[in-house]
Amino acid sequence: MMLQGSLTHEEYCAQLLIETEKFRETVRHGDLSATVPTCPDWTLADLARHVGGAHRWAGTIVATRATESVDFADVPGVPGPSGEDAAALDAWLAEGVDRTVAALREAGPDTEVWTWSPVRRAGFWARRMTHETLVHRADAALTAGSAFDVPPEAAADCLEEWLQLVGLPQFAAHKPEVADVLGPGRTLHLHATDARPELAAEWLIDLTGDTVTHRRAHEKAAVALRGPLTDLLLVVLRRQPADAGNVEVLGDHTLLDRWLEVTDFG
Repeated sequence: MMLQGSLTHEEYCAQLLIETEKFRETVRHGDLSATVPTCPDWTLADLARHVGGAHRWAGTIVATRATESVDFADVPGVPGPSGEDAAALDAWLAEGVDRTVAALREAGPDTEVWTWSPVRRAGFWARRMTHETLVHRADAALTAGSAFDVPPEAAADCLEEWLQLVGLPQFAAHKPEVADVLGPGRTLHLHATDARPELAAEWLIDLTGDTVTHRRAHEKAAVALRGPLTDLLLVVLRRQPADAGNVEVLGDHTLLDRWLEVTDFG
């Protein structure tokens, strides 16, 4: 499976900077000791260190043209500032993402580097870090009680990337319980009701075979989710309950619940 994105390499780099700036704004003004409801083992400060550490790790892989995984302990500055100093965390986040984007831009999308996916190219990290940051920005917004909005192009690509990742053998090996949700007649349809037609923001998730597959299509399914694109994304990534009110669920609720359970973003 090819992990094909819909944005250019430069668009991912630019969006990574935008997502990080919005994340930093929440961190600057939030209660750093507050528990993240969608990641209850973390405070907002912990979440910030996770995001900043991921940026520096991916940036080091790209900058050094690593051919195998890099140990987090070997990446300078990954632990981040301790405690709950908002200014220190903000400066550390800014420095880390700037270094990572500089490395990504210098490498370009096709430079060969290690990734945990079949796509061993720097472009993988530009896309992955953009959406990693986007999703954790949602976590930060939920923690702070602030608004969360995403450009439709980024939201659609984030959802598409997640479905691509779920279909990888590596994902099935990491989460063998995914096999439990496969079976005859098991299909899910995601339909963004507010997206422009050119975004093709409809997906059919097919669980009827030996592996998870998906396609962009308008097709009848065992269960369908209809709602605004951002809300669909948040439901699929378990950042918002399916019954929160903004998304309509039609059909087999049990199948949907089980799918969400075994494909949690983590």
